[in-house]
Amino acid sequence: MSKNIRIISSLNEMNEFSNELKRGSKKIAFVPTMGALHEGHLSLVSRANQIADHTVVSIFVNPMQFGQNEDFGNYTRDLEGDTDKLSSYKVDAVFLPDSKDIYPENFQTYLEVTEIQKELCGKSRPGHFRGVATVVLKLFNIVQPDYAVFGQKDFQQLKVIERFVKDLHLGVEIIPMPIVREEDGLALSSRNAYLSEEERARALSLSKALYAISQRFRDGCKDAGLLVEEGMNILNNSDVNDIDYLEIRDSQNLELIKTAQSGNLVAVAAKIGNTRLIDNIIL
Repeated sequence: MSKNIRIISSLNEMNEFSNELKRGSKKIAFVPTMGALHEGHLSLVSRANQIADHTVVSIFVNPMQFGQNEDFGNYTRDLEGDTDKLSSYKVDAVFLPDSKDIYPENFQTYLEVTEIQKELCGKSRPGHFRGVATVVLKLFNIVQPDYAVFGQKDFQQLKVIERFVKDLHLGVEIIPMPIVREEDGLALSSRNAYLSEEERARALSLSKALYAISQRFRDGCKDAGLLVEEGMNILNNSDVNDIDYLEIRDSQNLELIKTAQSGNLVAVAAKIGNTRLIDNIIL
């Protein structure tokens, strides 16, 4: 690991370090993660290096955004591997807060983005986006970034964060970054590590369904129902039976679309084996 990366676990130390970095009108870019870093995360770090004088990366597996029967306990944790990967980048600090500090005893204050969080993943993961919004706001308050970089694979999460940053007049500019994919089209995800070889082959049907919808749209079909049917056929033919959703939505407010147009979001979530995967594409 690079000797130049400072490892910080104390909330006060992180806050003081940020204040130190910002003296002299220096800008901080922040990349919040849950660890198990892959090339998708590292693309965010690379962008952070480009836009600011200093880069801070947090690694915190946030218990509040996991449901009762989800994979919090099994979520991949590889701190040594993560810090080794970050050593190739210009990272000033890795922030590793403890859950007991982020959520102290008697913690009872939460942030909700009431409308956007209801759709898509919000329907099947109640409380998830409340957990996301709460922890991201807390991290913003501690790190005090000028910029925060997020991937578009978690598109609904990105919209939730953009909304509360605007609604609460936070002085953070949100920088979205495109999905990073394997050569065969599979969107990079820390949860891909859970997949067996057979499951990974089936997981490719998610991106194939999105690409098929996009191609049919380019060929002139604008009927959202017919476009979704095109993608559902691919999922069903690939034995993906536990489909949470495959929908076309407005990319700003996430409202359901009947007549598709350029700029709309096509989003999918499904379980492959026991692993829930999400993916999306913009028409």
